[in-house]
Amino acid sequence: MILNLKIFRYDPGKDEKPYYQNFEVDADPMDRLLDCLNKIRWEQDPSLSFRMSCGHGICGSDGMRVNGISALPCQKVVKDFKEGEEILIEPLAVFRVVKDLIVDMEPFFERYYSIRPYLITKSPPPEKERLQSVEERQKFEDATRCILCACCTASCPINQAKETANYIGPAALVRSYRYLFDSRDEGHDERLALLDHKDGVWGCKTRWWCTKVCPKQIPVTIEIAATRKSIYDITKKTK
Repeated sequence: MILNLKIFRYDPGKDEKPYYQNFEVDADPMDRLLDCLNKIRWEQDPSLSFRMSCGHGICGSDGMRVNGISALPCQKVVKDFKEGEEILIEPLAVFRVVKDLIVDMEPFFERYYSIRPYLITKSPPPEKERLQSVEERQKFEDATRCILCACCTASCPINQAKETANYIGPAALVRSYRYLFDSRDEGHDERLALLDHKDGVWGCKTRWWCTKVCPKQIPVTIEIAATRKSIYDITKKTK
């Protein structure tokens, strides 16, 4: 099966501006787009640059745009495309391009770390582990599936707008949800305080793109709404 991949190319060290390059790949219907990119790098152009690691939708490192939609090419199977169809491959939006399909993820992780993405405990540690019930675990189970691929952040219209570029983004909010609703965490109120501002949880305008593109099918928008409700409930109690 022949695929025609139109790939974004840009090396800031030598290119004046970005351009697109077409490659034909003879692929098996059960290959993934990531396999096709590897074939290009191995057999046609070793200078083509992109990130990858596990190749199975676990690490999240190969996030990019496929036909304009943020996705993981390791999850896109060749048989789902038409033979001869031109497939547009571009880097994730929002982020600075380092080279070709590789983007600078530092701003993404700065915002991620700003919400303190770890358990906050104040009580003395128990003799053994901190226990929780199955029901307590289920409250944040979906959020634990996040692999930090940044597809949601790159797709978010709020992150893409210059006037709201400081918005913390859906990935950081999903991770904050994971700890806010963890029965073992003792930093609930201080974590909410980190999110209770216009560039935090209130920056979301409920456009749903984050949920649509999430490769792990996390209900991102619903979790953001639950975080807002927690802030509202605390505010209501203090009045």
